[in-house]
Amino acid sequence: MKDVNLIASHWHHLPIDEVVELLESDRERGLDLFAVEHRLQAFGPNAITAQKGQGPLIRFLLQFHQPLIYILIASGLVTAFLGEWVDSGVIFGVVLVNAFVGYIQEAKAVNALAALARTMTTEATVLRQGEKRRIPATELVPGDIVFLQSGDKVPADLRLFQVRDLQIAEAALTGESAPVAKDHELHGRETVLADRRNMAYASTLVTYGQGTGLVTATGDETEVGRISQLISAAEALATPLTRKISEFSNVLLYVILGLAALTVAVGLLRGQPFLDMFMAAVALAVGAIPEGLPAAVTITLAIGVSRMAKKRAIIRKLPAVETLGSTTVICTDKTGTLTENQMTVQEIVAGTLTHPVSGTGYNPLQGTITSPEAASGPGASLALLACLRAGLLCNDSQLVEQQGIWQVQGDPTEGALLTSARKGGLGPETVAATPRLDTVPFESEHQYMATLHDGGPGASRLVFLKGAVEAVLSRCEAQLDALGNQVPLRGAGIHEAVETMAAKGLRVLAMASKEMDPATSGIYHADLTSGLVFLGLQGMIDPPRPEAVAAVKICQAAGIRVKMITGDHPVTAAAIAQQVGLNSRASAQGVTGAVPVLTGAELEKLSDSEFIDRAEDTVVFARATPEQKLRLVEALQARGQVVAMTGDGVNDAPALKRADIGVAMGITGTEVAKEAADMVLTDDNFSSIEAAVEEGRGVFDNLIKFIVWTLPTNLGEGLVILTAIFLGVTLPILPVQILWINMTTAGFLGLALAFEPKEPGIMLRPPRAPNTPILTRSVIFRITLVSLLMLAAAFWLFAWEQRAGATLAEARTAAVNVFVMVELFYLFNCRSLEKNVFQLGLFSNPWVLGGSVAMFLLQLVYTYLPLMNRLFQSAPIGLAVWGRTVAAGVLVFVIIEIEKWLWKKNGTNGK
Repeated sequence: MKDVNLIASHWHHLPIDEVVELLESDRERGLDLFAVEHRLQAFGPNAITAQKGQGPLIRFLLQFHQPLIYILIASGLVTAFLGEWVDSGVIFGVVLVNAFVGYIQEAKAVNALAALARTMTTEATVLRQGEKRRIPATELVPGDIVFLQSGDKVPADLRLFQVRDLQIAEAALTGESAPVAKDHELHGRETVLADRRNMAYASTLVTYGQGTGLVTATGDETEVGRISQLISAAEALATPLTRKISEFSNVLLYVILGLAALTVAVGLLRGQPFLDMFMAAVALAVGAIPEGLPAAVTITLAIGVSRMAKKRAIIRKLPAVETLGSTTVICTDKTGTLTENQMTVQEIVAGTLTHPVSGTGYNPLQGTITSPEAASGPGASLALLACLRAGLLCNDSQLVEQQGIWQVQGDPTEGALLTSARKGGLGPETVAATPRLDTVPFESEHQYMATLHDGGPGASRLVFLKGAVEAVLSRCEAQLDALGNQVPLRGAGIHEAVETMAAKGLRVLAMASKEMDPATSGIYHADLTSGLVFLGLQGMIDPPRPEAVAAVKICQAAGIRVKMITGDHPVTAAAIAQQVGLNSRASAQGVTGAVPVLTGAELEKLSDSEFIDRAEDTVVFARATPEQKLRLVEALQARGQVVAMTGDGVNDAPALKRADIGVAMGITGTEVAKEAADMVLTDDNFSSIEAAVEEGRGVFDNLIKFIVWTLPTNLGEGLVILTAIFLGVTLPILPVQILWINMTTAGFLGLALAFEPKEPGIMLRPPRAPNTPILTRSVIFRITLVSLLMLAAAFWLFAWEQRAGATLAEARTAAVNVFVMVELFYLFNCRSLEKNVFQLGLFSNPWVLGGSVAMFLLQLVYTYLPLMNRLFQSAPIGLAVWGRTVAAGVLVFVIIEIEKWLWKKNGTNGK
């Protein structure tokens, strides 16, 4: 067989005889068994190759390959070196928990390719050695003759050469919302994938008719196989959170090592013994390492996952919770995401009158047909009733209700016509009263369908016809006016109405009828060449979800730009974009006006720099290929955007994986899309994304609050050690006491911030800039201020107690307790970085109150229990000492509230 790889993407451009010759096949007999065996060896089975990834052990070990985990491991080793086996065990326990959680989440992600391979597990009817056979689709080879019929999943890429009313649903591959009518005509070499009507592609679904085609590609060489390779090649990015935590951890690691080395150097210069200085450096490192930070990050994200699940958003990867909160651009698919994925008649033109139709989807009980004569209702127009009747009777589909949900069995376009007829008062009784006698099925070369009906005893037989406007009009000689009277056909007026409807993105079907002799028992194309009466037009579209419109507005108010990337027709895409509120310049500002569309063919001609510019400025992209969707995401990321990509089809999967966060639809979404995504919406509702973004912002806020709360303690402890070394005085706090402070306060105080409710107005502020560091200027100032206050309080109280005659153990106990009391009161400051605690409400987070009480009781145990005195070298202290520790905490609380007020007054908070 000739090398077909050179023309693999151009089969649609070649005459079928040339295709047969290139593939060395036979349309009458198919392939013989020897040829099949030879080609199976040459091309392999018709299955997508599973990509070889990292093994489970490597994936698990890589969970430890993070700077923050290095810091934790160092903490565990240091505490083990100090003989604090319990604390060491706790730290290593945190490390293992984090590793297991990360491993489990990642294991789910690598199932994307396996799910894609499963989409091709099917059977096929094939012609071999002149006989029809049913074989596993995996045994197909290029050159096989395959037969398709309604309900079949297309088993491989096929060049069609025989079709009868064949329609294929390609939404999962191309984004086209309606089934595509297929033909066997030649198409231009540059015809885009979605418009190649003489091709059928693997994993798409036959919804109507029959067809026969020649296998042109199998397995990895199919269009869906190419998408598999894109998923494999698409790099799964680190999220903004993991990037910032990694950068922060690297800085912290170097700072800790530098301060520890400085401690040893200064001590040695002062003549101190090396072992003492080494232990002091260990104490400084233990104090500066935020042992509770990884656990706090994991728990805060897990709480966000739980909250999102209640709002019908399932998180597959923990950091994705925060990523949504940092999102600056949402690239959304159209079909099934912004729209209902249910064709709906929105406008009917009958008797020269336009009738708007309300409601969306297939539920005939929601929505009505409005007549220009509002008081008379739809019954006033006989032409309207005739148009609706034609759509009802010339129809092979059915509307069914299951558990309150209306669905169409058959073609979505016909389902829309059934729904509009029901809204006009016509239903099953009309069908029963006008039984069908014969049918001329839809064929692509004729572009219409016709049915013959019994008009009743002695009455004429009735023909109803529906189809493309030009095909129907060419057969009509008259039309009905609003009262049902026949008048001369006004073609110009009808074309004007069609253009108006098409400009709205509506797919327009024309209806006509003809009376036949009562003895007529069958109809043929020859009976329908002339003499028909034009009844009207029905314009339909897959309409936007009402809740999606509201969600887009909320996202725009939050400073998030929304872009549509679809494989659908440009006019349809522009119409939907207009209806949901997208626009060409600043969707975040809600500017209205016409929505320019950039097509895949136009994108293909752009240079890389032009591509990036147009990706930034354009709002709607139509007829986009999977490669272009992926490239668009990459172009936006090149401009520093944090990109969320939503979608439900196989064609969305590579972009879903590459995006900072991929969002798949849970109901209509393919398994491939779900496995590639970070988040799955269980209700397929775009509005759930808004709730998820809000939750994500709350999660990020709480993480920042924890960091702002915990770092002053670590820095303050390090400063205490460093200051003591520089001054050549006794350490106010021992390493084991530092561990006590860090581990207990992180658990009982800090983690309460993970439960902090979202602050009011969280969706009225712009997204956090992607390049904004965790430690902003105001945050660094606050951390430094609190650290210095802790340092001053600890040294002041330690010195005070020693001058008052306290033992070294009592003075150190006082210093430990002042650290804890300052942390406790500072926790209330950190409930909001801008607002004061009284604006939030003292009782709005009961976890803070409960944790504070528990921490205070724990310090009583630390201070007075003999066992704790022996383990941590603490000692009982008097009530007056407690008073001084609490006073220090209250003073720090007041100072920070004043500092917040000053930042806010100057308008620089958070900068």
